[in-house]
Amino acid sequence: MSELCVFAGTTEGRRLVEFLAGQPVRVCACVATEYGETLIPQADNVEVRAGRLDGEAMQSLFHERHFDMVIDATHPFAIVASDTIAGACDAMGVECLRLNRDGGGADDEAVVVGSIAEAAAFLAEHPGVALLATGSKELTPYTIVPDYKERFYPRVLPMASSLAACEAAGFAPAHIIAMQGPFSVDMNVATLKAIGAKWLVTKESGKSGGFDEKLEAARRAGARCVVIGQPKQRPGLDYAGVARRLAEQYGIKPVREVAVVGIGMGSPETLTFEADAALRDCECVIGAKRMLEAVGRYGKPGFAEIAPAKIVACMNEHPEYRRFAVVMSGDSGFYSGTKKLLPMLASDKVRVIPGLSSLQVLCARCQTSWDDVKAISLHGRGGSAVPALREYGKVFALMDGADAVKHICTDLIAAGMGEARVSVGERLSYPDEKLTCGTAHELKDYACAPLSAILLEYPTQPMPLPVGLPDEAFLRELGGDSGKAVPMTKSEVRAVSIAKLRLTRNAVVYDIGAGTGSVSVEAALNCPEGQVYAIECREDAASLIERNIQKFGLKNLTVVRGMAPEAMRDLPTPTHAFIGGSSGNMNEIIQALLDENPNVRIVINAIALESAGEIADAAKRFGFEDCEIVQMNLARSRRAGRYHLMTGLNPIYIAAMQRREDEHED
Repeated sequence: MSELCVFAGTTEGRRLVEFLAGQPVRVCACVATEYGETLIPQADNVEVRAGRLDGEAMQSLFHERHFDMVIDATHPFAIVASDTIAGACDAMGVECLRLNRDGGGADDEAVVVGSIAEAAAFLAEHPGVALLATGSKELTPYTIVPDYKERFYPRVLPMASSLAACEAAGFAPAHIIAMQGPFSVDMNVATLKAIGAKWLVTKESGKSGGFDEKLEAARRAGARCVVIGQPKQRPGLDYAGVARRLAEQYGIKPVREVAVVGIGMGSPETLTFEADAALRDCECVIGAKRMLEAVGRYGKPGFAEIAPAKIVACMNEHPEYRRFAVVMSGDSGFYSGTKKLLPMLASDKVRVIPGLSSLQVLCARCQTSWDDVKAISLHGRGGSAVPALREYGKVFALMDGADAVKHICTDLIAAGMGEARVSVGERLSYPDEKLTCGTAHELKDYACAPLSAILLEYPTQPMPLPVGLPDEAFLRELGGDSGKAVPMTKSEVRAVSIAKLRLTRNAVVYDIGAGTGSVSVEAALNCPEGQVYAIECREDAASLIERNIQKFGLKNLTVVRGMAPEAMRDLPTPTHAFIGGSSGNMNEIIQALLDENPNVRIVINAIALESAGEIADAAKRFGFEDCEIVQMNLARSRRAGRYHLMTGLNPIYIAAMQRREDEHED
């Protein structure tokens, strides 16, 4: 097993030891103090050595342990220590890899100096209280300032040696701030305001040293920074480069922790405390570009990926990170990519963090509940809100595109629902949030912002389940160009035929000889995620079907003009087929259906005895051993004065047939 030595007295060093913990390498983590030892993560393959080492002691350790590599992760200002480590490695022939910290950069308001002595000299000429955030090792230079005991507050580690250094420099306990960093912006601001600081003295310690947080805190607190510029570092790699190098060279595969975070509408105000904590704790963020921009304030490395497979591939390409945050818009469980992503993360430690959805926010803005809302998504999916609104009376929809509201309102008006109340929420939770309300008639020309949401309300009577709808629900034509009435499958027959089809939500259905389209409409209503094709050779009937499609607001029903089976040739493979009229081509139609899908389920209606015989012959010809034929004899009541008399309808044959799996495989 390979042996590695990490000089780990910094945030990056401790993070690197955590990265190596539990991996197929042995790690010796060297820290200068016993306090530093308590910060190193514990693991069976990690040994911690506390105490300062000179060059001779380092060479002795390297000789004793025969390390394969030494990683120098000391502080960027620890030039002597870094030179000593490099010299010892050269002497013992051990590879030394330097981990360099990004120095960041001071802003224009900061005073940049070359050393602590220069910082002290500057403060001697510029009055005001100062927070000294440069550590306890170099407090002596500050004592040249005549009133330093009253003006200066050193912030040091909570260690006996640090407190002793403060006492030796003459600082009173009331002026000593002993705390472990790194510190947040808010903590820095609170400290600066508590002591009334005009100055904050800090080293250019980089992002991981909390340098950016200090600059921002000074700006908020009305103080200025005095920055000791970072010395030139030895050639090396940043943390990501070092971790990637070790992963490739020693087969390091850390167990990933993945937080799938719903970030609400994107503004800081809609982020939950749990989501905020996950984003602060993660090492990098993955998500859509817009999502990365929304959480850019956390300053974490970001990768713009949307597709679940690409998100996982991105994680695999960056083994230097252990803690990932995958950011999702709104709520992670509401029309989110989380559903497809989670099965791909089965080997990772995953937690899902919910967020505020646009459904919740829009309903709150409209001062209405959302427990009685039917939620749908038209974002990149097409479809229509009409069927859902007719059934539920209150519908929420995700949209995309400036013309989305126009399309929805146009569909509502065509379906006779132009008085429906429409509420459009644009850029919800942002400063330029906009809520627009009106009827479908009033908003039919409204252009909305991308990724808006809409709430539709329309008083409606409870709608019967879409099986055996009343005949009166469909537009009819008693005569057309041919002088013949457009045929329609009656309600009772339609109910039994639909039941025999055994439709699924995502079925692909052919309605051959569709007539008025009553079967097509019911099939489309029962297959909201599927597609129905109404195949009809009569132009007047095809036009009537299109009008019924518009009335019911269906986007998953398409009229195909022509004679079957020729008209079927370029359509998607069917899962189900209803034959209401074959025009003498029954055998050819069945053969074409079986050629496309040997397991297609077929239901046929027939009135004439000859047609019933043709069905029986076809069942034998095509090997449908389990062909089921039902005969229906119906009579409907009609009023005759004070009485009701029954009027018989033509008997009808309903045949349902489908091959067994083993039959068509053989």
